[in-house]
Amino acid sequence: MSLRPFAHDGQASVELLAALPFVLLAGALAWQLALAGWTAWMSAHAARTAARADAVGKPAEAAARSALPGPLRHDLRVRRRSGGGVEVRVRVPTLLDGVHGPVEVTSSSSLGRQER
Repeated sequence: MSLRPFAHDGQASVELLAALPFVLLAGALAWQLALAGWTAWMSAHAARTAARADAVGKPAEAAARSALPGPLRHDLRVRRRSGGGVEVRVRVPTLLDGVHGPVEVTSSSSLGRQER
């Protein structure tokens, strides 16, 4: 018989506390990747909207800005491409509210038209 029958009490709690930072980091990375995908999706939508507006003679930047949700409008850049169409650049937001990272997503749309 052992002198300490309950020598392993609390081991699971200690292991959980040791693993918790890694679980939180993995969750944060997964969420940041989801934010990047969402930004790419919304950037493509804004590019299509801007190209439609440009095709009918309306301001492309205003159309792209209206197509994006608030957090993505901050660093929006829109330019007309020389071959026709519009290019939209949007910074990927980070998990910290209001902070945008160094990564940009670029999308373009021409509605199938090209200037000649």
